[in-house]
Amino acid sequence: MTIPPTASVDARADVATRAVLVGVDVGAPFDATLDELALLAASAGDVAVARITTRRKAPDPALFVGSGKADEIKAMVAATAADGVIFDQALTPAQQRNLERHLGVPVADRTALILDIFGERARSHEGKLQVELARLQYLSTRLVRRWSHLERQRGGIGARGGPGEAQIELDRRMIGERIKTLKERLERVQRQRGTQRRARERRGTFGVALVGYTNAGKSTLFNALAKARAYAADQLFATLDTTTRQLWLADAGTAATLSDTVGFIRDLPHKLVEAFQATLLEAAEADLLLHVIDAASPQRTEQAAEVERVLGEIGAEGVPQILVYNKCDLLVASQQPRATSDWLEVRPGSQRRRVFVSARTGQGLDALRAAIAEAALAAHPTARSATRPESTPLA
Repeated sequence: MTIPPTASVDARADVATRAVLVGVDVGAPFDATLDELALLAASAGDVAVARITTRRKAPDPALFVGSGKADEIKAMVAATAADGVIFDQALTPAQQRNLERHLGVPVADRTALILDIFGERARSHEGKLQVELARLQYLSTRLVRRWSHLERQRGGIGARGGPGEAQIELDRRMIGERIKTLKERLERVQRQRGTQRRARERRGTFGVALVGYTNAGKSTLFNALAKARAYAADQLFATLDTTTRQLWLADAGTAATLSDTVGFIRDLPHKLVEAFQATLLEAAEADLLLHVIDAASPQRTEQAAEVERVLGEIGAEGVPQILVYNKCDLLVASQQPRATSDWLEVRPGSQRRRVFVSARTGQGLDALRAAIAEAALAAHPTARSATRPESTPLA
């Protein structure tokens, strides 16, 4: 857990390796096990040494959990020799500041943890710009009265404020100018992507994008379908940067572009959604979405619903979908699907094709390729006249 930056862009606290996890049920979707938060913490290099959950009608304005539960967390921190506390919900700057004073250790929320992971995993120039923008937008709300040199002081005879006040305004102005610069650079990236997409549209290329909850196996499926070597690992947000390859569709006699996009997660920080607009447009402007679902996850229904929510937020709710239930090799015999492919009614009068696969073993991949080819032929009936191109990376 990297302590949320405070005084300046480069101000970073020590890395905490032992963390107490805290979850508060306030009526919104809530993971009582805190398993996902533990996975996030592990992805950031932390070890969860204890978990505490509680229920409240509404968050406490000062401490989020109330003074009694805060005392319980403080005792747990002391008992486990924890280096910090991670909350599964977003904290206001005041709540975070008050909790750190009360607990005596650094406090991070879910948003800070996700931003920290994104900062570590971004590899491309575009990805680094997107993550930096989101981190600065998060930082801009957490400047005032966080560190002693920012406290307001009397500057001189007859004057109010002083060096501390000037430092706050300087930091805020520097951050604001950097945010403006990053947005301009990302707008240029978005225009470049738009030019590339229009070029593919002029060539009549069928665009397929992989979307899904993080760790559903998108990158493994991408590698299996496109015979690519994109990084894949059993961890949350293993890859952040969009990768595109050509996918030959034998049944359609043509090629498609296959893009692997960033994974979604519950309570994905809104600023991250904004920052990754250029990347997420790959999904919004695709001809077909492969919505990858972890068939072995007990939370697969909730995870799929969260992906649908984010797709609606980025304007991709109307893009045709194939539901790809991945990791079927992890299901016990009684849970195995009766057919490799079927149709699921998602709403009255609306059905989606559903394909059951294992990207790791290859189970169901032929059926998935056939379903993609069928969708490509429906979109481009003359596609069979195309010749097979060489498989080469695309932008």
